[in-house]
Amino acid sequence: MEDFFSIGQIINTHGVRGELKIYPLTDDVNRFDALDSVYIDNEVRKVISVKKQPNKLILKIEGIDTLDEAVKYKNKYIKVLREDAVELKEGQYFIKDIIGCKVFDENDNLLGEVYDVINTKNNDVYCIKRDGKQDLLVPALKEIVLKIEMENKKIIIKAVEKWLED
Repeated sequence: MEDFFSIGQIINTHGVRGELKIYPLTDDVNRFDALDSVYIDNEVRKVISVKKQPNKLILKIEGIDTLDEAVKYKNKYIKVLREDAVELKEGQYFIKDIIGCKVFDENDNLLGEVYDVINTKNNDVYCIKRDGKQDLLVPALKEIVLKIEMENKKIIIKAVEKWLED
């Protein structure tokens, strides 16, 4: 499993004092309030301040003090170490851990591998790449996803023909 999690992307500068405009890549934007430091380009950087705006955050990072310096960081990612990631509830998983899992049906037939997760209003959808077949989109619902074995990178789902009929 990867050591870093991207929690935001620097989408622009803000003002002339080197502040960075961030698009959050986390469900909990309040997690930024407790940040002492972040990683940008695998280099640890101290967070001076955080301001919230609708759908965005403004971060002031130590050592980025001018507009010219801030521009260099545009489109880069704000990351934290895995151990600093938010705590997940039982049965919740990080998307980056789901990607790459092998998907089997309840009869132990290999269906393919998760290559993406789509967030929808009601539930996530696992995108599964299948050899020689059309990709499979699996709703991440308890009735369909029977078991996730993260230590084995394995997901077991209800037989496709059963839930597609419902």
